[in-house]
Amino acid sequence: MDAAELGIKEAQQASKDDTKSSAGDKYETGCEMAQQETNRNMAQLTEANKLKIALNLITTQPTLKKVETGSVVITNNGNFYIAISAGTLLVDGKAYFAISPASPIGFKMKGLKVGDMFDLNGKDYKIDSIL
Repeated sequence: MDAAELGIKEAQQASKDDTKSSAGDKYETGCEMAQQETNRNMAQLTEANKLKIALNLITTQPTLKKVETGSVVITNNGNFYIAISAGTLLVDGKAYFAISPASPIGFKMKGLKVGDMFDLNGKDYKIDSIL
């Protein structure tokens, strides 16, 4: 979020600092490029804010009886944190895949309990524990 906000400020400042030259097209091109950079950073900031809101809604005390948002799910084919899609997280030397509950695997796991099995893309998963 900080990087996106800084990018927005820098692009806006670059647009203000650009002076109109005798070649008007160069000035217009510079302004357009600064606007495009601002728009790109605004989109990134909006997405980051959405993810922040989603993370803030996650309970830190899951029921531990079934897979739900906020659960850490240990399976025979990997460890998963059901929250937002954030790639692989390393915690105490172990890899956890941070996934959205709306992702295909998150959707398959939702509501399952320890010992339940499911398959995805020809791969069988068994839930060993839910934290």
